[in-house]
Amino acid sequence: MIRPNYEKLKLNKKRTTPENVKEANEGLFRATMNLPEAAFHCGMTQKEMKMTFLEYLKYNKSDYEQT
Repeated sequence: MIRPNYEKLKLNKKRTTPENVKEANEGLFRATMNLPEAAFHCGMTQKEMKMTFLEYLKYNKSDYEQT
């Protein structure tokens, strides 16, 4: 029987800090990061990152004009 290597499963060892979340949200807003990269940067799951980014969009207005 093959046993899984649990050390390899623990890929995301980053801690979620306000600075990391701010960088990830700005990266998503400016399209310099994609969702999996931003989630990994913060130490969150993709679903958590989506919810956080939607909150970011609620409280931060766009800084560009649409023509």
